[in-house]
Amino acid sequence: MQWVSADEALAVVQSNDQVYCQGMASTPTGLLEALARRCQDLTNVKLYHLHLEGPTPQIAPHLKGRLLDISLFIGANLRQAVNQGQAYYLPLFLSDVPWFLKRPQCVLKACLIQVSPPDRHGFVSLGPTVEGVLAAMEKAQVVIAEVNPQVPRTLGWAHVPIGAIDYAVPVDRPLAGHGPTSGAPVYDRIAENVASLIPDRATLQVGIGKIPDAVLKLLGNHHDLGIHSEMISDGVMDLAEAGVVTGRYKGRDRDQIVTTFALGSSKLYRFMDDNPSIAMCAVDYTNSTAVIRQNPRMISINSALEVDITGQVGAESLGSRLISGVGGQMDFVRGASLAAEGRSIIALPSRTNTGIRRIVATLSQGAAVTTTRNHVQYVVTEHGIASLHGQTLDERARRLIAVADPKDRDELLYHASQIIPGF
Repeated sequence: MQWVSADEALAVVQSNDQVYCQGMASTPTGLLEALARRCQDLTNVKLYHLHLEGPTPQIAPHLKGRLLDISLFIGANLRQAVNQGQAYYLPLFLSDVPWFLKRPQCVLKACLIQVSPPDRHGFVSLGPTVEGVLAAMEKAQVVIAEVNPQVPRTLGWAHVPIGAIDYAVPVDRPLAGHGPTSGAPVYDRIAENVASLIPDRATLQVGIGKIPDAVLKLLGNHHDLGIHSEMISDGVMDLAEAGVVTGRYKGRDRDQIVTTFALGSSKLYRFMDDNPSIAMCAVDYTNSTAVIRQNPRMISINSALEVDITGQVGAESLGSRLISGVGGQMDFVRGASLAAEGRSIIALPSRTNTGIRRIVATLSQGAAVTTTRNHVQYVVTEHGIASLHGQTLDERARRLIAVADPKDRDELLYHASQIIPGF
């Protein structure tokens, strides 16, 4: 491991090279800035990544045709650029990211990461973000790491020997984070309905946002919950510290919180530091249907942009306008539904705060179907719970209309009579 500046390290990148960048809380912003400077004189450099936090210098107008940003999951900071054709989206299940990086066609010149300082055994830690990084490091010709003392020393699969890093760049800055959200009363009502579907001794997959935060706040009287999730936030930490999350009845990785990335407050990162109850794992493990289904009472909680009256779920785009990505929704929907006493839940408000309906007759024209109606079990809004699994199309429509906004129900009933035979 050679200590250099960011610009010295990124000098290895040449025209037509491919680069992978670690994301979420671990986004190495200094290396991204150096890559952008380097690519001013290059062409056709491809940068692959999941959701990135912080500035996005790689999409500066003068880099068009020089540095191609390719998101495997679109964050809010790149959404406009993707929809304007300044950056690109590659739809891919999160569980497939390591496979994608290991393909012969993927010839990575560099992998950009952010890690903790070496411990006394000569290992650094990937901190709160593992995702596809291990596969990228294995494939890349050169591994470039920001070494930051503020990165927590997480355990599980997060250890990397210093010999695996070619160039180290010293930095000292707080990790990107998100504080707990405070939602409107509608999210509390949704959370109450979701919480009613969660039994004691369940294992949960939750994300980040107003609905997951509201659900986690309501689980304080539950017992012996487990966590197997692609992501965790402060709400999981709070339940673990309260003794609610124990993992005692998990089918895999008993007594451990399993995740592939975390995004939250500095308190969460301190909680994760050197904590043997948290196993940071690669995303093809956390999101493997074969692994997920081994946890009895596995409960997946995901959201959506729209759900149509047959149960099709759109969570990536509104019409042709891209919002996020496939993510791990299908990985966990299928894994939870196959688990013993498992349940998959799609939770969303019946309307947006601007009055746009979320339970619709048909998905918006051009919208991607993220989760098929064949996979959906429960759809939850502030108006109740629609149990769809094993129901005919006409009954599914009736149940979904019953949890739609009351002002939308008559029109939805009319559309159902036109598009669903026998309604």
